[in-house]
Amino acid sequence: MEYFKRNRFTFGLGTIGRDMLYSLVSMYLVFYLTDILQLPNSTMWWITGILLFARVFDALNDPIMGTIVDNTKTRYGKYKPWILFGALASGLLTVMLFTDFSLTGAAYIALFAIIYLLWGMAFTTNDISYWSMMPALTTDQKEREQIGSIARIFANVGLFAVVAGIVPITTALGDALGSMKKAYFVFSLGVVAILWIGQCITLFGVREPEGIFKTESSTSLKEMIRIIFRNDQLLYTAISMALFMIGYTTTASFGLYFFKYAYKDEGMYAIFALILGVSQILALIVFPLFSKRFSRRQLYAAATALVVTGYIIFFFSPMNMLFIGASGILLFVGQAFIQILMLMFLTDTIEYGQWKLGKRNNSITLSLQPFINKMGGAVGSSIVNATVIIAGINDASEDPSIVTDQGLLIMKFSMLVIPLILIVIGFIVYLRKYKIDKTMYDKMIAELKERGDLGEKA
Repeated sequence: MEYFKRNRFTFGLGTIGRDMLYSLVSMYLVFYLTDILQLPNSTMWWITGILLFARVFDALNDPIMGTIVDNTKTRYGKYKPWILFGALASGLLTVMLFTDFSLTGAAYIALFAIIYLLWGMAFTTNDISYWSMMPALTTDQKEREQIGSIARIFANVGLFAVVAGIVPITTALGDALGSMKKAYFVFSLGVVAILWIGQCITLFGVREPEGIFKTESSTSLKEMIRIIFRNDQLLYTAISMALFMIGYTTTASFGLYFFKYAYKDEGMYAIFALILGVSQILALIVFPLFSKRFSRRQLYAAATALVVTGYIIFFFSPMNMLFIGASGILLFVGQAFIQILMLMFLTDTIEYGQWKLGKRNNSITLSLQPFINKMGGAVGSSIVNATVIIAGINDASEDPSIVTDQGLLIMKFSMLVIPLILIVIGFIVYLRKYKIDKTMYDKMIAELKERGDLGEKA
């Protein structure tokens, strides 16, 4: 396929900074508020409500943004203008989220609500347009797996660069600058700089092949609803993916709290994160090799088995890095496979929707991915926020030893048991409802070509 070799790297490189930025906000903003700004419980309950409302509101806007992107016609295509705008705006707003405005009470809550709501909308603009471009680069399943795998590898490089680096880097910056508040501000500046560099690589490096897709009419909001709800495979994928993301996000967001309050050594978090990051990236690298020998259903089943085993070992592990590290590797290797599989399931529902409903809508379909991520993040963050308050962790930011055994058990239950149940249910939904295997996909492509809905280069 023309441009394939070039696109798989220039597309993937663009997401290193994107996932660094998203990880910083989704996983560490609450920690910044509780342990760096040390906001009182009264303010944190308001913040919890704002985070939940803003993410749900923003998630509901995702399909609308997908419709806007699908209807965009410019000399630079439909995706790149929105990628650029979203990257610039979300970067600036991220820095503002980690800026100490020296406000308290209602004034801080109001300012935080405005900035966070705008941040979500800006990141959505970039996220939907970025991932919507991927299925426009090829219709070959194996080529998509390669592009998707490489993109997920770079995404995880970004994710674990933040996860492994945030404690040692902010600590060093805090010592140099004399303030942890300034340290997080400078750290956010660095993340935004990497975001903008990576997005430039994608904007100037990716080339969309021509002659694959026919020009389609604009999509109305009424048609948007029809596209989503009449594509049964899209809906089942969304449900399964949402359950997985809630579980995954919840577990990951507890990481720093676990090592500070349960393991009693915050510094070990970076080492643990580095081990998991390398494991997950290696899993994504070898995924194409496994996909050649096993079906996606077999891979999903094996990955879920690894995740279940990891959760069980983690829950019953003593505070020993050997056991915790081993269980973490099982968890994140399995989750790496599930992440790329979910992306492929979602992408294939585009051709299914075109085959069934007669119209191709990349952005509307792929808008379900950020919608799901945000809903998962909203629910996951709500679980984390409520647990931190109920377990007495927020009151122990200066003295971790005062958290009771009961409080630590509450944290472990929220971190490990609830996510495990959700991920297993998500796998059962997929097993019973998803039906797009390779045979069916090849049949759909052949019929779409016969109907003239796809070019012969597809």
